Amino acid sequence: MNLYDRIKALADTQKISIRRLEENIGFGNGTINRWRKNTPGVDKLSKVADYFKVSTDYLLGRTDDKTSLSPKEMSDIGQLADRMLDGLESENSVNFYGEPMSDEDKASLKAALLVALEMNKKRSKKD
Repeated sequence: MNLYDRIKALADTQKISIRRLEENIGFGNGTINRWRKNTPGVDKLSKVADYFKVSTDYLLGRTDDKTSLSPKEMSDIGQLADRMLDGLESENSVNFYGEPMSDEDKASLKAALLVALEMNKKRSKKD
């Protein structure tokens, strides 16, 4: 599926025409149709991605994951997981069934937090 086909499929899902999409994001008539042969600029591609709440990588066919996260979002998630673990440690240390958690257990908990936070962020981007 090429760029135009992906945009058309997204527009169809929202029951709008390509023309209506162009109007909604301030493009001239036929702008997106020209993308069948010409590659758009990053700024225009980003506007379409933002409108549909998908990544530019999805539009370009680099991924089939509509809600992939940017490197900044992934970094933010990592920082949030670290703050959560720090918060747990400030409460007289992290315990696991009454015993202090080992560094290995803490790393496992952090990995689980990262997965959960990433899934939650992706879910929020779909809504």
